Amino acid sequence: MIRAALITISTSRAEAADSGAEEVADLSGERMAEFAETLGAEVIGRDLIPDDFDQIVQRLTHWAGDGGAELILTSGGTGLAPSDVTPEATTAIIERPAPGIAEAVRLAASEHTSHWPLSRGVAGVRGRCLIINLPGSPRSISQSEPALSPILGHAIELLQGQDSDHS
Repeated sequence: MIRAALITISTSRAEAADSGAEEVADLSGERMAEFAETLGAEVIGRDLIPDDFDQIVQRLTHWAGDGGAELILTSGGTGLAPSDVTPEATTAIIERPAPGIAEAVRLAASEHTSHWPLSRGVAGVRGRCLIINLPGSPRSISQSEPALSPILGHAIELLQGQDSDHS
């Protein structure tokens, strides 16, 4: 079973949660959890953090290391706004990029929106953990699933050193 950690990156949602607001809906986090479940993954942790480079780096590093995740999905912070630093934080900690995965996410979005080229999400490997930046909306996460579902199990097998059929 894949061990997955989910990180929602949204300053407004994180501030609302920190202020003690009742019911702060993390719809992107819920959608990532549903997606992880369809992969047969066990969600070992979820974070809701602001668009802050250092906090993103810290959480990614934790989950890819001592946190024990084999897969980290992030949602949010992948656009062009000055506060969108998720790709930079991810790039700072990955050891090997996996550009085809990020390209597949963008290609899947191209069927649904003309804004798909504005997404700057990246994917890569740290240790034996695969990290994938997803867009911030639950709908966009759902649109990424058909591109990612067929490959993620195989990718994790390869990272874990399991013999795998490459056909």
